[in-house]
Amino acid sequence: MKAESIQNAITPHDTRYLFVLPFSTDPSLARRFLARDSEIVGNIRFGKILETLDKVAENTALAYVHRFYPGARVVTAAVDSIVLRNPADTKHDLVFSAQINHVGKSSVEVGIRIECLGAGSNHLASCYFTMVARSTDCGEAKSLSLPPLQYQEEIDRRRYQKAEQRRLAYREGLAKADEMPSLDEYLFLKQRHEEQEHSNFDGVRAGQLVLESTCRAYPEQENVPTTIFGGFLIRKAYELAALAAEMVAPDRAVPCQVNRINFNQPVLLGDQLKFTARVVYTGKTTIAVQTDIERFSRSDSNKSLSNSCLFTFRNVGSDMSPCPVPFIYPVTYAEDARLLNAYRQRID
Repeated sequence: MKAESIQNAITPHDTRYLFVLPFSTDPSLARRFLARDSEIVGNIRFGKILETLDKVAENTALAYVHRFYPGARVVTAAVDSIVLRNPADTKHDLVFSAQINHVGKSSVEVGIRIECLGAGSNHLASCYFTMVARSTDCGEAKSLSLPPLQYQEEIDRRRYQKAEQRRLAYREGLAKADEMPSLDEYLFLKQRHEEQEHSNFDGVRAGQLVLESTCRAYPEQENVPTTIFGGFLIRKAYELAALAAEMVAPDRAVPCQVNRINFNQPVLLGDQLKFTARVVYTGKTTIAVQTDIERFSRSDSNKSLSNSCLFTFRNVGSDMSPCPVPFIYPVTYAEDARLLNAYRQRID
C-alpha cells in the first residue's frame, strides 16, 4: 500500500501504545525500582522511570515509522519536558499511555501519561519526547521524511498546537540564552555577588556543588548495534544530579520536573563517558541541577558533548510538603550563565 493512502487513515488515536510495570504481581521487578529500604512517600527510583519512558517513546515512534519504512530505526532527539504531578511508589502498577501528538518533517513528538492503578489511583506525570526517524541503508544514518497524521478530533488539534508551542518555546529559549541579562536579571546577579563581599558571608558557592563520574560504554548498554541506549544515559545523568541536589537540600530532594534533555551526539560502544552534575540555581524550595555528558572516543581520541540535561528538584519534609533551601552563589562568568539559564526556566 502506498504511503499516501496510509497517511489519510492514520490519526493520533491509531498510534496509541500502552505499557505496564506490574509491581503488584512481580515483587522482583518492584524491588529493582525501589529507592530505599524503608517506608517513605514516593519510594521509587525515578532514574529507572526515565529509562522506561525512553523505551516507551521509542516503541511508540517506531510503530508509526515502520508503517512507511519497515527497516528504519528511531533515536531520541530530546526530552522536551516531564512534569511530575504526584509521587509514585512500587506498591501499585504503573501504566504508561503514549501516543504521537505531532509529526514534523522527520521527527515525531510522543506524549506519555503515567498513571498508577489501584486504590488512590492518580495522574503521576506528563512527558514529551522528540524522536527522529533514521535510515541505515548503505551503512549511513540519515533522516527520513514522514507523512503527517490526520488531526480530526478537537483534542488532537489542541495537542498538536501545544506541541508546536513547545517547539517554538525551545527555539525562543535558545535565542534568549545568547541575550544580555535584563535589568531585573542583572540586579539579581549583582545582589548575589555583592553578598559574597561581606566579611560575615557564610553562603554556599556554586563551585562547591559539583559532582563528576566516569564509565565505559559496554555491550549490555546497547540499544541498536554499537549505539548505547539513551535511557541508560539519562538514568545515569539523573542519578548523579540527584546526588548533587542532596548536597544542598536540608531535608529530602525529590524530582519535580525534567526541564529539558538534549541528545547531541550518539554514544558508541567503547566510548568513555564523563558525567558532570552542577547545582546551578536554587529557588524558594527548588534546586536546579545541570548534568552534561561528554563522550571520549577510544578510536580517534575525539570528545564531544553527548547530552545536556536540566533537572528540577524540590526540597520536602517527611509529609512531602515543600521546605526552604539556601541560596547558592555564583562566582565565575560560567556559573552566572548557568544560573541565568536555570533562572529563566525556574519553578519557585
